[in-house]
Amino acid sequence: MKHIGLSIALLAFSAHSYALELTSTDINEGQLMSSKFEYNGMGCSGGNLSPQLSWKNAPKGTKSFAITAFDPDAPTGSGWWHWTVLNIPADVTSIAQGASGKVNIGLETRTDYGKPGYGGVCPPKGDGMHRYQFTVWALPQAKIDLPSDISPAVVGFTLNKMAIDKAVLTATYVR
Repeated sequence: MKHIGLSIALLAFSAHSYALELTSTDINEGQLMSSKFEYNGMGCSGGNLSPQLSWKNAPKGTKSFAITAFDPDAPTGSGWWHWTVLNIPADVTSIAQGASGKVNIGLETRTDYGKPGYGGVCPPKGDGMHRYQFTVWALPQAKIDLPSDISPAVVGFTLNKMAIDKAVLTATYVR
């Protein structure tokens, strides 16, 4: 009898528990990104477009989302932040390709390129394959009160401390 009750409880739990999911029409898990997502500067000559991203299955209590793009393989000792967007309303579930700089639904903060907005992929020549982690963060607050010129490391710290859930899509790039 105990096993039947436990099985029913597990089925009820699994039927209502969904993990936050991140997808894109532009980038695929583990696959090379197009040069249209490459930075235009610092020796790179790409289109510097931010990719399209969509997410679903936000956990209960989500009041806003954030998006980050991070290269853990950058030869800096601390990675490289390519994009940080805060305060995306909870009813928004996607962002279009090339939306960076035109985002009026959130706050784009400073990246490691020194200014707000998407800074495309640009691994040093000869440095091998880099991973680019695009993350959507489900947050319990409608607004995170940080200035647009805040350090991207502070944004990362803040998101890691407060996130209800997150989903990561990792694409790659090499020059």
